[in-house]
Amino acid sequence: MELLSPAGDFAALNAAIRYGADSVYIGIAGFNLRAHKGNFQIEDLKEAVKRCHDSNVKLYVCTNTIMKDKDIENLKKVMPRIKSAGADAIIASDLGALNVARDNGLNVHMSVQSNISNLEALQLYKELGVTRVVLSRELSLNEIKRIKNDSPLEVEVFVHGAMCLAVSGRCFLSSYFYSKSANCGECLQPCRKKWKLVREDKLEFDNNCLDIDNNVMGESHFLSPRDLCMLDHIPELIESGIDSFKIEGRSRAADYVATVTRVYREAIEAYLNNNWKVNPQWLEDLKKVYNRGFDTGFYFKSPYKTSKYNQSTHTKKDIALVTNFYSKVSVAELKLYDDLTVNDELIIIGPTTGVLILKVESMQINKVNVTQAFKGEKVAIKIKSKVRRNDIVYKRIKKEIST
Repeated sequence: MELLSPAGDFAALNAAIRYGADSVYIGIAGFNLRAHKGNFQIEDLKEAVKRCHDSNVKLYVCTNTIMKDKDIENLKKVMPRIKSAGADAIIASDLGALNVARDNGLNVHMSVQSNISNLEALQLYKELGVTRVVLSRELSLNEIKRIKNDSPLEVEVFVHGAMCLAVSGRCFLSSYFYSKSANCGECLQPCRKKWKLVREDKLEFDNNCLDIDNNVMGESHFLSPRDLCMLDHIPELIESGIDSFKIEGRSRAADYVATVTRVYREAIEAYLNNNWKVNPQWLEDLKKVYNRGFDTGFYFKSPYKTSKYNQSTHTKKDIALVTNFYSKVSVAELKLYDDLTVNDELIIIGPTTGVLILKVESMQINKVNVTQAFKGEKVAIKIKSKVRRNDIVYKRIKKEIST
């Protein structure tokens, strides 16, 4: 069983590796469903593969947009470079992309965009040389179990992250409103905005006609599902025989990747070590990073809750830059552009460092212990792991929840 984490840049890639991913999936600019951000350049691929393989982690490359003839021709030029870089598989939704990958001797995982929902489809993909399928998000856990029991292929499912309004992400709202196709990676997410229902006679719905979003009428996020979170159901997922647990989020920040990967790794290990018990801190940690609230998707029923904007309990504020690291004493020097206090929680992010999350236990200015430092000062703090010059330092701050 594999824990598969997303990465949109090298910081997130290193975070996934550091915090327990067995494999990482990335996108190459121009060929995946994150056209606006969360992409590696083809020139980066060899280095990304090296970082993964040096830590015994696999790397998969997304090529899962809708492919027209010109896209296939471009893919034919890029696929040999993906192969030579050492990628472990590509993720595809298009049969043409599958064929190009086969011609280059690459393993192919069929994407959730293919909406694979039955065993007959798996049998056909087996004949076509596919090694793994990502099952449709619209399947229940019982349906997944039945498919897995007779599956000739590895089976992958999403266990955490954003849920889409449309079936397997095939949505036309963004294309209709903004001429930006979600199916080509350009989704501008109009579903995440507030909407208002109006009757055919142009009158708005009132409290006597419709109940959405906990009795809040007028504008509402009724097109925006909550994020998927299957943390409490790790035992059922493992016992079903699923081969790969996938975390959504190639557009999310590196600290999101670090936190979610660590939490699911700890949960998986707790079960495998016959020590299963849901740790309440796991959910609290997941709430600290970007989320739209949590639901179990279609695993047990249809998604039943809508989501407002980001509902994380904490936010992060960039407050400093690493100006030096003294490895002999494990001390980092920070240039502050905001105040810092002992016991503050820090997130340090860099393309090589990845992500470090720590609490300030002590700090010094000019070798004198202090409990607080201020904007413009240079301060030294103890750090167990190596950080690097120009890494960005964030302070994690608890949000004030309005009532």
